[in-house]
Amino acid sequence: MTKIERIKKRDGRIVNFNPNKITEAIWKATKAVGITDRSIAVKLTQQVIDLLEHQPATDKPPTVELVQDNVEKALIKSGQVSIAKAYIIYRQKRAKIRKTKALLGVKDELKLPLNTILVLERRYLKKDENGRTIESTSQMFRRIAKSIAEVEKQYGKTDDQVANFENQYFHMMTNLEFIPNSPTLMNAGTMFRQLSACFVLPIEDSIESIFDTLKAAAIIHKTGGGTGFSFSRLRPKRDVVRTTGGVASGPISFARIYDTATEVMKQGGRRRGANMGILRVDHPEIMDFIVAKEKEGVLRNFNISVAATDKFMKAVEEDSDFDLINPRNLQKIETLKARAIWNLLIMMAWKNGEPGIIFLDTINQHNPTPKLGLIEATNPCGEQPLLPHESCNLGSIDVSKFVTEDGKIDWEKLRTTVRLAVRFLDNVIDANVYTLPKIEEITKGNRKIGLGIMGFADMLVKMGIRYDTEEGLQTGETLLKFINNEARNVSAEIGKEKGNFPNFPESIWAKNFKTMRNATVTTIAPTGTISIIANCSQGIEPLFAIVYVREVTESFGRSLIEVNPLFESTALKEGFYSEELMKKIAKKISIQDVDEIPEKVRHLFVVAHNIKAEWHVRMQAIFQKHTDNAVSKTINFPNNATPDDIDKTYWLAYKLKCKGVTVYRHGSREKQVLRPIESEGTLADLSLECPHCS
Repeated sequence: MTKIERIKKRDGRIVNFNPNKITEAIWKATKAVGITDRSIAVKLTQQVIDLLEHQPATDKPPTVELVQDNVEKALIKSGQVSIAKAYIIYRQKRAKIRKTKALLGVKDELKLPLNTILVLERRYLKKDENGRTIESTSQMFRRIAKSIAEVEKQYGKTDDQVANFENQYFHMMTNLEFIPNSPTLMNAGTMFRQLSACFVLPIEDSIESIFDTLKAAAIIHKTGGGTGFSFSRLRPKRDVVRTTGGVASGPISFARIYDTATEVMKQGGRRRGANMGILRVDHPEIMDFIVAKEKEGVLRNFNISVAATDKFMKAVEEDSDFDLINPRNLQKIETLKARAIWNLLIMMAWKNGEPGIIFLDTINQHNPTPKLGLIEATNPCGEQPLLPHESCNLGSIDVSKFVTEDGKIDWEKLRTTVRLAVRFLDNVIDANVYTLPKIEEITKGNRKIGLGIMGFADMLVKMGIRYDTEEGLQTGETLLKFINNEARNVSAEIGKEKGNFPNFPESIWAKNFKTMRNATVTTIAPTGTISIIANCSQGIEPLFAIVYVREVTESFGRSLIEVNPLFESTALKEGFYSEELMKKIAKKISIQDVDEIPEKVRHLFVVAHNIKAEWHVRMQAIFQKHTDNAVSKTINFPNNATPDDIDKTYWLAYKLKCKGVTVYRHGSREKQVLRPIESEGTLADLSLECPHCS
């Protein structure tokens, strides 16, 4: 028993004293240095209580700060130097985080990492008319969980059942095990209620279609969605326009109009508008399209990709001629060497990372509803091929949170989360308010969802597996096969419970299943923002660096410094952590030449630029093998990579049945989203993150 009954919180509240909270704080620091004996934390707690009880007598309860001071004293007095160091680092960083949260006006009951709070405050938490945050982190997730769970009422669920789903969704998100796409985070439970991230809009060869689609895209951007377009149906420049007697200006000129409109929409939207522009490789303007983004800043709101056909790839392989076809009348306009087109594509990808390439026939070989038409385009990052007017909502599981302390995957916990996430994403389709009747019609007709993963690189680190190894590939395949099968099974169960997607009878699934709720269930998205929220590595990408800057000034008003929490934890456990070392690492992309780091740690913490392109592509192909939709992955190259390296990578991706591929050579653009820390001034902020803060 202790004489201390009450304690004063930082906000002035007087609450009951709970010794278990001291034990948990010490236990966190104890685990951080690799000590797994919890009894140490229990014994130290009693020492802290003894110190508190021998403080000078006062009628005021001890403060939280006083308790923490005495934790430090007890740790040092008992000779637990490594635990004391971890605890002091944790305490310092939490203090800085609390200060920043106070300045932002954010109430955070969940004790989320600082970068998570910066992102949530800027983009997701509700604000009043004066721009002040009026929603706490817990309230945000409750708003989303409630909105999505209420869909169950449409299917006859009782109030208790709905409340149960709401609580399950809430805990899944607040544990940061699953995060839905940005529009759902922003808009669920609000007046907007446009919840999908991915759209493909058709552009037919008429002024009416071009500008009707532009209007639809603007509305989608306003509510946080991204749009993909194929410009392949537009007649080439200088082609005849019979209705006016003039000549056409061509698809690239209209892409520029779309780009300008997106730029304007940035000012009023919830996030920067994003587009994918696609042109078939047999379009007469393909050579101009390939070089359209040669000058940095042109079409800055677009990613662009060439839609390559099997016929084209065969012509390149055989070094034969290739015809360019006018889409207006399907007549041949010009014949070029296929390899001339290919070589220009390779050179531009080497020069600045664009265009990417999508393999059109591979995509349509896996089209689940081929009788509805061909897929011609994807969403902005390429992971979601869609039919014209179709939309899809995404969400990702942080798989690193399903690794046990002994480095194994908790398959049952993962199974439960997959099943719950599929139901959540399916409900989003019904909770959605659609911008156009045609979008609602085809989206509800196919009910496509895209459950993906993030934190894969972190998962491998926790399991002690290097990314670019056969074991890494096997782990990825086993993981995604499990998730895809579970997602497909639960979709079949929900189909039996709530009904099939309307186009099911004419889909590829009707041959082998009696019921199916969703035409697709899995997608591997880049998870740029939601991985910041979850405090994990992006998608299936390897680590970019141990310490780096994420340049998001345009989106969030500042750059974010990211420090890999697993590396910090490892450094503490292995006893080589220091601020000086972290600052040294911050100036480097790779740690392979940092002698202060043990070789076994350097071997495990491999980063993107340490990995040969072949391993990048093989990993993408392994995940594509078990993904309904597509896989977003960037093949990162060092600055000294050659065009021949790009050439081999594109070919390997095609041969391994990837649906598309994007490359980026480090430093090939002036503005780069991820980069090393370059200035001493920035290094002062390295303590933004902490291995224990989540």
